[in-house]
Amino acid sequence: MSSLLDLVLPDGTVRKVPVGTTTADVAKGIGPGLAKAAVAGVLDGQVYDLHRALPHGGSFRILRRQDKESLEVLRHSAAHLLAMAVLDLHPGTDLGFGPATEDGFYYDFRPAQPFQEADLPRIEARMREIAREARPYARTECGKDAAKARLQRVGYALKLPHVDEIPEEAISFYDSGGFTDMCEGPHVPDTSWIGAVKLLSVSGTHWRGDVNGVPMQRIRGTAFFTQEDLDAHLKRVEEAKLRDHRRIGREMDLFSFHEEAPGAVFWHPKGMVLWNTLTEFVRTELRRRGYGEVGTPMVLSDELWKKSGHWDHYKDNMYFMEVDERSYAVRPMNCPGCCLVFGTTPKSYKELPMRLAEFGRVYRHELSGVLHGAMRVRTFTQDDAHIFCDVEQMQDEIADMIDMWKVVYRALGYDLAGVAVKVATRPKDRMGAEANWDRAERALMDALRSQGLAFGIAAGEGAFYGPKIEFHVTDCIGRTWQCGTVQVDFSMPERFGLEFTGKDGNRHTPVMLHRAILGSMERQVAVLIEHHAGKFPLWLAPVQARVLPITEAQNDYATRVAATLAEAGLRVETDLGSDKVGSKIRQATLERIPFMLVVGAREAEAGAVSVRERTGQDHGVMPVAGFLDKARARIAERT
Repeated sequence: MSSLLDLVLPDGTVRKVPVGTTTADVAKGIGPGLAKAAVAGVLDGQVYDLHRALPHGGSFRILRRQDKESLEVLRHSAAHLLAMAVLDLHPGTDLGFGPATEDGFYYDFRPAQPFQEADLPRIEARMREIAREARPYARTECGKDAAKARLQRVGYALKLPHVDEIPEEAISFYDSGGFTDMCEGPHVPDTSWIGAVKLLSVSGTHWRGDVNGVPMQRIRGTAFFTQEDLDAHLKRVEEAKLRDHRRIGREMDLFSFHEEAPGAVFWHPKGMVLWNTLTEFVRTELRRRGYGEVGTPMVLSDELWKKSGHWDHYKDNMYFMEVDERSYAVRPMNCPGCCLVFGTTPKSYKELPMRLAEFGRVYRHELSGVLHGAMRVRTFTQDDAHIFCDVEQMQDEIADMIDMWKVVYRALGYDLAGVAVKVATRPKDRMGAEANWDRAERALMDALRSQGLAFGIAAGEGAFYGPKIEFHVTDCIGRTWQCGTVQVDFSMPERFGLEFTGKDGNRHTPVMLHRAILGSMERQVAVLIEHHAGKFPLWLAPVQARVLPITEAQNDYATRVAATLAEAGLRVETDLGSDKVGSKIRQATLERIPFMLVVGAREAEAGAVSVRERTGQDHGVMPVAGFLDKARARIAERT
């Protein structure tokens, strides 16, 4: 057995290191600057503690403090720090789980006496004290029986059943002073690395998100390496509250949520205008790029999901029913139905690539504790498409999907210069030949290069049937959102027996490309609302203009102006109420309507309107036709 490990660094160079080498050792060997900035190592997609020996060679990179993934490590450690403080101040509290989240961390507790908001400052102060003690995060491993005994000894009754759910025989714990917790890690070396922490809320929850489970309390917080970073984050949080899509959606009368259907969005008329405008924009691009649109059922036999592979990998997230003694599932994905459409008739190479698009509604079981407005729901519509092509056509088709993504997101008002692109590569739990995974990953990367896009690697984060491109956009207050994916799939066409006749006269299996540009329509609308604070670009705004008569004497003229604009294709309303025009302007501004068209006696006599934007900019008086030309030009430009 070799005494050296081969570590393949991001630049492709291979670094040979002795068995037992840690990430800290590698960083120190590269340079003192990296050694100081290093937080953890990533080996073949798995993150390792800074001082944990690397178990084997492989693709390797070092996480530095400025890398977003490093915050996940820090915040996981902060969750443990929270548990330490709670147990110090509230002995006997049973522990649930405490993961890092996108914006911070949480820990679920079952205390003897319920926590109150007033308890948070004291807990937070104790966290800071422990942080200064520099308690180490020391990893140990043991067998399952020993793990159960250890949990019983420290009184963590809730975690006991989880031991048997862990596939690995070796169970890891992290010790920090007198505190211990069953945990996979990774963590920062000690508590002093947590430079700034803030507890945000305490709320009710249930064990593992199950409403029928044990009632618990969840304390949420966030953590950063520096106080400066925390202060900037808290400022963004305050801005995010002002942009909350649930509040703005209610104010603009776009949608609502109801207990009769948790995890579902009820779209109102103005919300449907927004929805339909988005879908028609995408449909225009689909037609331009040679797609055909299909529609497939939402309820299909469970045998279909076994054939597709979703049964083995996704059944816990699906809904099932029985009809006439036959089992069915409500679809969580649109792709198997699209495979049935493709396989209906024999296909020739001359018909490829075949591009099939579907705005398909899907249902996925999400625990009630993670539902969040339109961002995280149980039912949503995807702007899906599935392209069936020859291997030789694959890269060009992927490149065209990337180009379409650029066109759409530029029109939606995102800064494409700030887009982060990742290629999620093969996971451990996957199906299909390794040679096909090689070709699929290479095609995705080559297509991105052809489109001039830099990308990172999300090792091991691909779907079970194929690798994917993930597009992450940054909104105007610095938050990132994954919006849009492109996936390569060699396996599903094989499982469905899909074929086409090639130029050589033989039967061949096509490659299946999955792609979603907007992704979940519900989530996309929510992200757009928060990105624009409800002040949509003119082409997308549910109401584009409102006509405001100064007195009742101009009501008839205001109605005629609105009718003229509506006939020309603008979405326009009138405010014929008795309020003063200043009040009408304020109301229209609050409702985020792009243009306010004030009409008094002078405008009525001249056949004109006084044009004011929601920004406060006054364009003065202009003919109705002049305003119409101005609005049409801006809509056409999608600025």
